[in-house]
Amino acid sequence: MRIDEIFYSIQGEGSRRGRPCAFVRLTGCPLRCVWCDTPHAFSGGEEMETEEIVRRLQAYPTRLVCVTGGEPLAQPAVYELLDRLLDDAWTVLLETSGALDVTEVPAAVHRIVDLKAPGSGESHRNRWSNLDDLRRHDEIKIVIADRDDYEWARRKIEEYHLTQRVETVLLSPVHGVLDPARLAEWILQDGLPVVLQLQEHRLLWPDRTRGV
Repeated sequence: MRIDEIFYSIQGEGSRRGRPCAFVRLTGCPLRCVWCDTPHAFSGGEEMETEEIVRRLQAYPTRLVCVTGGEPLAQPAVYELLDRLLDDAWTVLLETSGALDVTEVPAAVHRIVDLKAPGSGESHRNRWSNLDDLRRHDEIKIVIADRDDYEWARRKIEEYHLTQRVETVLLSPVHGVLDPARLAEWILQDGLPVVLQLQEHRLLWPDRTRGV
């Protein structure tokens, strides 16, 4: 499969944020979200076999790994990698755009599934049927650019009973666009049972786009 980068850093998102984590970032994504912070993963990268990826990961002092992109599910070979990591007793996170089918992802993988709000420019790509396959240990993430995005997210949380499907629903402000305090105020005003997510890696290393 084609790999953009493999690195060791602090997990900056989700329920495991703040923990040391190994990352495998796959190249390629069929979406073009307006606020995407990893456009370098759209193309390029290096062809690598599963065993080489695993060997690289084993050099890091952690057993937590995040498979991300790009869009990792756009490469069919990712399923072999996920199975291999589970067999090797890794705790495996998968970050996916929510535009592709997640039903074939192994049950032991912790899926972090995006729902694209209108401000992304890609909300028409949401695969709503994915919600029916989610388990309690999975997570849903919605990136919020403005008040319209927030209201959209609030309606979808209610309409699809998202907080009953998974333990963690994350609302994340677009970095540098929406003031996190403003999003926090909206959540508090509505008593919304979600997690406000700041990208901790971007706060720690604001000038880096790779390796974080």
